[in-house]
Amino acid sequence: MLLYGREWTRRQLEARVGRIEQLAGVQRFTLSEGPESGVEQIRVRTGSGLSFHVTPSKGLDISLAEYGGFPISWQSVNGDAHPSLYDASGSEWLRTASGGLLMTCGLTQVGSACEDAGEKLGLHGRVHHTPARSVYATSQWIDDEYEMTVGGIVEEVSIFGGCLQLTRKITSRLGQNTLWIEDEVRNIGFKRCPHMILYHFNFGFPLMTEQTKVIFSGGEPQAREAGVQTSGYGDWQAPDPNCEERVFYHSAAEGRVEIVNPEFPTQAGQSPINVALSWSTDTLPRLVQWKMPGAGTHVLGIEPANCSVGGRVAEREAGTLTYLEPGETRSYKLELKVQ
Repeated sequence: MLLYGREWTRRQLEARVGRIEQLAGVQRFTLSEGPESGVEQIRVRTGSGLSFHVTPSKGLDISLAEYGGFPISWQSVNGDAHPSLYDASGSEWLRTASGGLLMTCGLTQVGSACEDAGEKLGLHGRVHHTPARSVYATSQWIDDEYEMTVGGIVEEVSIFGGCLQLTRKITSRLGQNTLWIEDEVRNIGFKRCPHMILYHFNFGFPLMTEQTKVIFSGGEPQAREAGVQTSGYGDWQAPDPNCEERVFYHSAAEGRVEIVNPEFPTQAGQSPINVALSWSTDTLPRLVQWKMPGAGTHVLGIEPANCSVGGRVAEREAGTLTYLEPGETRSYKLELKVQ
């Protein structure tokens, strides 16, 4: 493996440490104060700069992510609020959503709160606030590669309602500043079920500064609201307390977005950084950009999805709502790479 600028074998590294966790590994812990009390997290360190916290208590989503000890994710004012505080009605999701590198939205509702066939659906669905079961965090050698994996099962189920099961695996390796997400959603019920999913990646300061550029593979995006200008969609700005959010729909044909900052902080000063998010467009054909350079809420959202963010009623009326038949599965693969 490549580490610290040279190639190593497993035995060469083992000879230099008491435990491999000196270099990289996974560590489980539980938060113990305030609204975060009781929230379980798993810290993953790749040994080459990238580290991140997976949160089993909140859908196996990813909270704080850092590169070289400096954050690349945006953390919301709510912190990693315990899922028991979640209120599923209306826009109450905003009171307990963690931010972090990734919030998963779905599994049967994404976007604006609405009422669909008599069912009241809150903003962005329930999965981000659903604790996982069968959680595992493992580290193992595979030949001369040291692999770290976190995974488990998250279920959105209801008596007389939909029954969807998300199986998630997040993988990283010693010496590589990359994480891979592999998800499978299965209809474990016996009736056809609506299925909406959006991967709400959140990037913040000091990755996002006035020098940052966001590179999309498609052409000019379309604004969600009529009359909103799309100019400057790939630029960033200083915090503005009067700023209002802007949401853009992009072509996701290539399934890749890059965030480039020529002056990212390091222990030695400043250095260029490139954060690349890529995904399979076979099952995630949509891309939403949430541009919110406000004060406090100072965040760029990059959101691969199988739907828009108008809510389930809007998706149904547009004829684009995805369904899973009983026993049917849908797979999703995403990669985040920092260099």
